[in-house]
Amino acid sequence: MAVKIEEAAKVTPSARQLAWQQLEFYAFIHFGMNTFTGKQWGLGDEDPQWFHPSEFDAFQWVEVCQSAGMKGIILTCKHHDGFCLWPSEYTNHSVVSSPWSHGRGDMVREVAEACRAHGLKFGVYLSPWDRHEPSYGDSPAYNTYFMNQLRELLTNYGEIFCVWFDGACGEGKNGKVQLYDWDAYYSLIRELQPNAVISVCGPDVRWCGNEAGHTRISEWSVVPATMKDNEKIKEKSQKVDDADFAKRINSREEDIGSRDVLAQVDDVIWYPAEVNTSIRPNWFYDSVEDDKVRTVEQLVELYEKTVGGNAAFLLNLPPDKRGRIHEKDVKNMLELGRRLRSTYSNNLAAHAAATALPSDDAAYVLDGRSDTYWSPSEGLAPFDIEFDLGSETVFDRIVLKEFIPLGQRIERFQLEYKEGEVWKLLYTGTVVGYKKICRLNAVTARQIRLRITESRLNPMISSFEVFLSQH
Repeated sequence: MAVKIEEAAKVTPSARQLAWQQLEFYAFIHFGMNTFTGKQWGLGDEDPQWFHPSEFDAFQWVEVCQSAGMKGIILTCKHHDGFCLWPSEYTNHSVVSSPWSHGRGDMVREVAEACRAHGLKFGVYLSPWDRHEPSYGDSPAYNTYFMNQLRELLTNYGEIFCVWFDGACGEGKNGKVQLYDWDAYYSLIRELQPNAVISVCGPDVRWCGNEAGHTRISEWSVVPATMKDNEKIKEKSQKVDDADFAKRINSREEDIGSRDVLAQVDDVIWYPAEVNTSIRPNWFYDSVEDDKVRTVEQLVELYEKTVGGNAAFLLNLPPDKRGRIHEKDVKNMLELGRRLRSTYSNNLAAHAAATALPSDDAAYVLDGRSDTYWSPSEGLAPFDIEFDLGSETVFDRIVLKEFIPLGQRIERFQLEYKEGEVWKLLYTGTVVGYKKICRLNAVTARQIRLRITESRLNPMISSFEVFLSQH
């Protein structure tokens, strides 16, 4: 039992995984019955008459997301309480029984169309656990019910970029625990939306392991194949509304892809990470949290550590009872977008020169293209590439990208800058993957060196960029 590093280096993403990774930053929208009850997990006995957003505006949601640079929205079409934001043919516990739009509305459609009109991707969250549906716990019957609803979402709302499943699994009203038919769910998604990734309880995108926004120092996309079933294990599923759950960080799983891990497993897969957290302490809106919205500084740090840590960033924005994202959240998202654009729109290495003897393709890392890369000849590390910015330049961010269509290879690297004739250490890091944002203390230099000190086969660098953060 052991996976050779050469084998791990040649594991690559699917086309759908690659397209998903390039989105980088997108929104969760938790909105539903819980917004009106003040609960985070409903019991399924809520009266649909309570659902009445007075100023619902899907376009406001889209505008807020775009202002921060997000590329998509995932909507909680049905949470654990079983209330559906679309007029499902299979239950009346939905918007059809609510006073909103006189029972003739379809919130899923309005959000999907607003996304499409503004160029955002649209995804769906459909809770497998349904505390309202009587058949839950009668496994064959409920699986049919669930797949019928899943089919509705996958056929009536255009292209879906993501189907997001959590593994919550509690006892049904009949005293039985439901056995989810995950393979059947996956087959239906592949049939109806072949380009959609299936996230968390799914084979394409894995949960980072917490809801606190914590990221690993080394976030491998190539991990043991057994990890694809972690969130589906009934005994480990979330069964209670525990506020502490959103703060837990499982440090026992900090190392999920090193050579030590490879030596203990017999199969690995490409299974990249998504970091999901909320702009507020909880997932659904509660007015008592209006003074607990994450600050712009906290949001910038989250973005740089997640997107810049070989993960995607899924940030929850919970609309209030009006059906609008609250003004405090709007303000911070707008400023987040301004900060990110002002920092990352001016690449100080755009006109730099790159050299890496004896290779002659070093300039590929500076050409701004995603389909080119520099790769030294196979051999022993270190592999060096030097950059001349043309003049003394102040910077505090360096962004690296590997050419992940051919795998993830870099295990350790360091950045150095030249002072006089001496190279001085600036930063040490481990994995790069899709994107690594190196946050630095501001330094002034003309020449920078990237040194790959450990790699699985020869590294493949797609991009090297230099920035100065703006406030």
